[in-house]
Amino acid sequence: MATEIQGANYDANYIAEFSKRRNEPEWFTDLRKKGLELSESLPMPQPEKTRIVGWNFTEFEHEVDYTPITSPEDLPQHVSRLVGQGEQSGNLLVLQNGKNAYTQLSEDLKNKGVIFTDLETALREHGDLVKKYYFTEAADYDTDRLTALHAALVNSGVFLYVPKNVEVDVPLQALSWQENPNAGLISHTIIVADQGSSVTYVENFLSDKKDGRAVANIIAEIYVGDNAKVQFGAVDNLAKDVTAYVNRRGYVGRHGQLEWALGQMNDGNTLSETYTALVGEGAVTNTKAVSIGNGEQKQNFTNHIKHFGKYTESDMLIHGVQREGASAIFNGVTKIEHGASKSDGEQTQRVLMLSSDARGDANPILLIDEDDVVAGHAASVGRIDPVQLYYLMSRGISEHEAERLVIHGFLEPVVSQLPVEGVKQQLVEVIEGKVK
Repeated sequence: MATEIQGANYDANYIAEFSKRRNEPEWFTDLRKKGLELSESLPMPQPEKTRIVGWNFTEFEHEVDYTPITSPEDLPQHVSRLVGQGEQSGNLLVLQNGKNAYTQLSEDLKNKGVIFTDLETALREHGDLVKKYYFTEAADYDTDRLTALHAALVNSGVFLYVPKNVEVDVPLQALSWQENPNAGLISHTIIVADQGSSVTYVENFLSDKKDGRAVANIIAEIYVGDNAKVQFGAVDNLAKDVTAYVNRRGYVGRHGQLEWALGQMNDGNTLSETYTALVGEGAVTNTKAVSIGNGEQKQNFTNHIKHFGKYTESDMLIHGVQREGASAIFNGVTKIEHGASKSDGEQTQRVLMLSSDARGDANPILLIDEDDVVAGHAASVGRIDPVQLYYLMSRGISEHEAERLVIHGFLEPVVSQLPVEGVKQQLVEVIEGKVK
C-alpha cells in the first residue's frame, strides 16, 4: 500500500526507512504505518461551504536540504525581523525546511525542568513523555485523510513541556522557515503545561515567496493542566503557492486557562480549525484571531469550542478582511454539553469586504444542551463604508492609503487585545506588508 505524492510512492518501506534514519522509537514508527494505511481509505475533510476539490494537499518534496545556523543574526532579514527581542530572543527554536537549525534555551529554564526542542530530538531524548501526549486526548490521526497523512509523514515539529508549578515568565518562540518552494512542511507541535504551571509560546510559519508548489500540514496539541495557563500566539505567513491545512487543538483541565492569539495571514488557499475542549470545572478559553485575504485565494476558518465542565467560560473575537477577489468562510461554533451548567459562551465575528469581487461569510453557531447557561453571538458582514473613504480622500489622502487606514482601524479592536505582545508587534508588521 502506498501514497502517491509528487510522483513518488511513499509506502511502508519508505516510512520505516525514514523513521529509522531519524532514530525514532518503535511505537512512533508503528503509528506512522497506521496513518499511511488509513490515508488510503479515509475521506478528505468536508469544510462547511468551501469546496477544496483541486487544492494541492499531496504534491510536495518530503525531504529537502538545509544549512544549520549558528546565530539568529545569520537569518535573512525578512526572517530575522520576526525574532522576538530581549529575553524572548534567548529562548528560540528555528526550524529551517522542517529541520532544527538553531536552538537556545536559558539555563534557568533548563534547571527548572523545562523541555523546549524540536520533535525529532524530543522523540530520541524524551520518547516516553512524547508518547503520553502525541495524538491522545487533544487530537486524533484518524479524523480524515489529511490527519492520517500527517501521522504518516510528519517531518517537523516542536515539543514544549513545563513541569508542575513552574511559571515561565518569558515567552518561548519557535520560527519555522520554509525556503524551498516545493517543500512539504508536515509539522506537529505539542505543548504541555502541567498542573499549576504557566507559559507563553509564540510560533511563526513563514515561507519565501518563490514560484513553486508546496504544502503545509500543521497540527498542534495544547494540554493545559489543572490550574495551569497557556498563552498561545501564532502568526501564519505562508506564500501564495503553499496550500495550508492548519489544525490547532486545546485540552483544558480544571480551572485551567488557554488563550489563543492568532494572526492568519497566509497568501495561499487555507483550511484552518482551532478547537478547544473545556474539560475541567472552571476551565476558560479566549480566542482572538485576525486574517486578511488577498488575490484569488480561498480560505475556511472554523473556531470550535466545546464546554464539558461546569462553570466553564469561552469568548471568541474574530475579524477578517477580504480584498480583491478573495473569499473566506468564518465558522464559529460554541457547544455547551449536557452537564456543563453555569457555563458562559460568547462569540463575535466581523468580516469586511473591500471590493465587489471579494466574498466573506460569517456563520455563528450556538449548540446548547444544558439549561442553566449563558450564551450569545454577534456577526456582521459588510463592505467598506464609502463615506469613510470619501472623508479620508477629501483630506488629501490617496484611495490606497485610505483603504490601508480603514483596514488597520477594522483589525485594531482585535490586535490591541492580543495577550502576547510579541505576536501583536509581528502581526502589525505583517498586516502592513499585506496592505501596502
